[in-house]
Amino acid sequence: MAIDRRTFVAATAGGLAMSAASHAVAKAVTKAAAPGPFPAEFIWGAATAGHQVEGNNVNADCWLLENIKPTAFTEPSGDAANSFELWRTDLELAKNLGLNAYRFSLEWARIEPEPGQFSIAMLDHYKQVIEGARAMGLKPIVTFNHFTTPIWFAARGGWMNDEAPQLFARFCDHAARRLAAGIDHATTLNEPNLAGVLQYLLPPGLLDQDKAMVEAAAKKLGVPLFLAGNALYQPDPAKVQAHLQAGHTLGKAAIKAVRGDLPVGVSLAMIDDQEAERGSVRDAMREKFYNSWLRLAQADDFLGVQNYERALWGKTGKLPAPADARRNYIGAEVYPASLAGAVRYAHDVSKVPIMVTEHGVGTDDDSTRAWMIPEALDHLRIAMADGVPVKGYCHWSLIDNFEWVFGYKPRFGLHSFDRQTFARTPKPSALVYRDYIKNHTAGA
Repeated sequence: MAIDRRTFVAATAGGLAMSAASHAVAKAVTKAAAPGPFPAEFIWGAATAGHQVEGNNVNADCWLLENIKPTAFTEPSGDAANSFELWRTDLELAKNLGLNAYRFSLEWARIEPEPGQFSIAMLDHYKQVIEGARAMGLKPIVTFNHFTTPIWFAARGGWMNDEAPQLFARFCDHAARRLAAGIDHATTLNEPNLAGVLQYLLPPGLLDQDKAMVEAAAKKLGVPLFLAGNALYQPDPAKVQAHLQAGHTLGKAAIKAVRGDLPVGVSLAMIDDQEAERGSVRDAMREKFYNSWLRLAQADDFLGVQNYERALWGKTGKLPAPADARRNYIGAEVYPASLAGAVRYAHDVSKVPIMVTEHGVGTDDDSTRAWMIPEALDHLRIAMADGVPVKGYCHWSLIDNFEWVFGYKPRFGLHSFDRQTFARTPKPSALVYRDYIKNHTAGA
């Protein structure tokens, strides 16, 4: 089972009835009078990730797991949105929305398909994307690793391998030497704070399903342990977290050694954690899910925050959302103020500038997305007016895509696409986002 933010939220959605007092707390966050516009230099973007949109990423750990028996994936990624070929089209989508940035990821499995063998052709492909973005006036925000790793890396135990941090740093070095000159902001890893945590939250059946899948992959390859970059099953979560943190530190150093003035950070998955009862477990949950990474980020140039939900914490766990809440595709609450709440806490601990590297909603009802975007951005402006340094906002996602084990059913995109022709079509929410930027940015 691949880790993603929807699973993270659903996993914590446990079962106490909400008291009248906690319901009042849930309603307590209200939008204040709107502050001034976003600054002229604010970064406006939309995000994608390589494996989720490119297609035919055959050397990646996920590709193997999607196509093995048994698998936890509902369907394979296949051609995805064919963005490996249609990257120019995707850049045009971003440009047509009035954005000035595009966040995307490098596919490690394409660049280093075998250990120590680096593909100049693939590096040049991503160099073309970077240069193409700049030619359209889009700042390239580049994630060096968005979950997926090469099959050979997973076959060595993935992030359980003691050499994993050094192997990742080697990849960052080679990629940076070819690409760093054109990148505007870089993140090393995507949501590494979730690795090894979800197995304590999810029902045993899901963990068993994932374990059977990775064991089948290990057997197929004749190795003792196969761990994908976003695997749910982690034999030693503490070791995985230690290696990911070392990987971030070493990867950042490798990138900065090539170009010292390039801003580098890490992107974390963060819920807006609210204390619904005095003496709640909220602070313990923050310590479990984020705090070690937030403290590590104090040495970074900025911190990427990825927010989709809030959590109302009671004394023994997570409380249900208000009965009248709007819901996403899995029935979780859509709460626009959660973004500002997560950003405030992230900065409070990390003390560095914040970049919203992901924020969105999975839903077939695009009117929910169209409602959420301006509401969330208004709350973000209030946080900035209160002194929280936010550099930019990237909506997830530019287009509907492959959402890991859930396949193509969850829809997060500002654009839909036809899986036969790959034609992209803007949703009404895309125009809401475009118009909000135009009407709420200084000098626009």
